[in-house]
Amino acid sequence: YEGSGGMMRIFGGGKDDGEQMSGSMKGFLDCLSKVDKELTATSGPWFFGEYDYPTMIDFVYVSHVERMLASSAFWKGLDIRKEGSTWKAQYPGINAWLEAFEKRESYLAYKSDYYTHVMDIPPQYGPSYDGGLEQERKQYSKNINGRDGKSWHLPLPFDDTLQPLYRGLPLPIFLLDAAGITADDTGDGGTYENAEPEKMAKACRQMAGWKIAGNGANVAKFAARGASSGSNNPRKTFGAELADPYAASDSGALPHVEKALRIVCATLLDDTDFKDANEHHESLKDNFNTQLKQSIPTNQAADVKSSLAYLRDRIGVPRDLPLASARHFRAHLNWAIDTLS
Repeated sequence: YEGSGGMMRIFGGGKDDGEQMSGSMKGFLDCLSKVDKELTATSGPWFFGEYDYPTMIDFVYVSHVERMLASSAFWKGLDIRKEGSTWKAQYPGINAWLEAFEKRESYLAYKSDYYTHVMDIPPQYGPSYDGGLEQERKQYSKNINGRDGKSWHLPLPFDDTLQPLYRGLPLPIFLLDAAGITADDTGDGGTYENAEPEKMAKACRQMAGWKIAGNGANVAKFAARGASSGSNNPRKTFGAELADPYAASDSGALPHVEKALRIVCATLLDDTDFKDANEHHESLKDNFNTQLKQSIPTNQAADVKSSLAYLRDRIGVPRDLPLASARHFRAHLNWAIDTLS
C-alpha cells in the first residue's frame, strides 16, 4: 500500500462525477489484485505457504485490511466479501486469508467491526469522502451505522448482511461450549453458519448481559453523560467524533438510566428458549415494555433515551464485545429507546 497512501487514495472521489469508479479506485483494485496473486501463489491461506499458521507479515497486514474493508464499504460502496458476488470471486486469496484468520480464537480477541473502524479512521488517517458505487454506498453505510432499521434493531436476522459473523468463531470457544453450540466442521476453529439461529442468538445476548451485569454501575455512569446536563467537557475537543474522555455524567438522570439498563440487562439474560427472533421480540413487548415505561418518569424519558443512545453509539468492538454480541446489545438499547418514545 506504500504505507497508508494506498488506503488514502480510495478515500478521494473521482474527478469526473459522471464516472462511477475513479482512477484512484481502479488503482486500488489493481493493488488488491497484486496482493491476491501473492496469497493464491502459496499452498495455504497465509503469505508464507510453508507454515500452517500466520506469521508476522500476516499480523501486520490484517489490521490494515480490516480498516480497508470498513472504509471501502462505508465510503465507496465496495464489498469484496459478499457471497456470490463478482468481487469475492475476483479476490479468492484475500477472502480465504480472512476466513482463515476468523477461525482463530486469538483473532476474535482483536478483530474490530466496521462501525468502530469508520468512527476512528478519520482522526487517524484524515478526512474521508463519499464516492464510488453510490447505490451500494448508501445501503452499506446505513447498515454499518445502524440507520437501515435492521442491523441495529429487533428482530435481528441471524447473520449480518455486510460483515459475515459465522465463517469463523463468533464468540469465545468457552461460551460456545457452554451454550452447546458446535462448529459445522472440524479443524481449527470451524465455521458456525449452520448453527441453530436462536441458540446462537441467546448465547450472544447473554454474553452482552453478563458484561453489563458485571460492571453495571460504571456503564450507567458512562451512559448518563448523554443526558441533558451531562457531557460538560471543559477541556479540548478531540478529532474522533465520539471521543469524550473528560465528560461528566448527569447526576439527576443517572438513577433512571441505571433502572433502564437493569431492564435491558434482564432482557439480554432471559433464559427462555425462544422459537426464533420474532418470538423473542414479541416476548419483550409482552413482558418488558410496560415495566420499562412504568420505571421511568415521563419527565426523565428524554434524558434516559439520549443516555441509552450515547452508550449505543460508543459500544466498541472488540473492546467491549465481539460483533456477534455487540449487535444484540445495540439492538436491545434501540428497543428501550423506541419503547420510551
